[in-house]
Amino acid sequence: MTRPRRTLAPLAALAATLLLAGCSAVAESGSDGGGGWGGEPAPGAPAPDMGGDGAVGEDEGPISTPTPGDGRQVITTGWMYLTVEAPLEAATEAARITERAGGRVDGRTEYAPHNNDAGGAELVLRIPSEVLQPTIDELKTLGELEELSLSASDVTREVQDLDARIGALEASLDRLLALLVQAEDIDDLITLESVVADRQGQLESLQAQRRSLADRVSLSTLTLTLGSEAVAPPTEPGTFLDGLRQGWDALVAFGSAALVLTGILLPWLAVLGVLAAIVWVSVRAARRRRGSRAPSAEDAPAPLP
Repeated sequence: MTRPRRTLAPLAALAATLLLAGCSAVAESGSDGGGGWGGEPAPGAPAPDMGGDGAVGEDEGPISTPTPGDGRQVITTGWMYLTVEAPLEAATEAARITERAGGRVDGRTEYAPHNNDAGGAELVLRIPSEVLQPTIDELKTLGELEELSLSASDVTREVQDLDARIGALEASLDRLLALLVQAEDIDDLITLESVVADRQGQLESLQAQRRSLADRVSLSTLTLTLGSEAVAPPTEPGTFLDGLRQGWDALVAFGSAALVLTGILLPWLAVLGVLAAIVWVSVRAARRRRGSRAPSAEDAPAPLP
């Protein structure tokens, strides 16, 4: 009985090894996209940092986007309004300034001149974050600054979390591919291929989010609006003469608007006056005809005896 037991020992060890491999495959198919791998990673794959509860540590993972200062990942957005003499020409120059700074123009809308204004333009500028302030200072030289608003959003933790999840998924994929190579049963192959495809989709989605964050961090977004003097925001009068000048301008503008309204209504008033005169003449003529046809008292027949 001793010899058969020694013969079965290697087979039992091999069966245990295959069972553990099957359990690992099942664990891969049942875990979520951000979970860590239970076994050792494949050779050459990055080893994710596992916390005490089995989760991937948030402070690990490379941050590929270079940032000045303390290494924080900050998304900066802003809005800027300039009053210029020629908005369309200023828009072209603003695009040149942005391109010289290493940025690009993601959107451009131009408005043709209308009435007394010289038109307008609105540009969505993507400016490298490290030269944002110098570029804004250069844009200010195009005209008079009316309003400037900047806001910053710190996404350092979000970037670190994405990097950690991407690293864990890459390690998980390497492990699954190693099991896929070793699998011989057709059912295991089908299961592993399904899990690999699912993990690959999750990895590509996270990588797309990471690239989007990197682009928004490296290139700040500034919406630049260019308007003419005719549509410039009104300023509060600082002195009595400024108030008098604004009051006179308002009176002139009101008079101009009243003249325009009168010119619009005058043809309609003329047509309505002609129609009213025709109606009045027709009514008078009808009354006269009725009066001429009415019998007088002398022409009435005498009463019978």
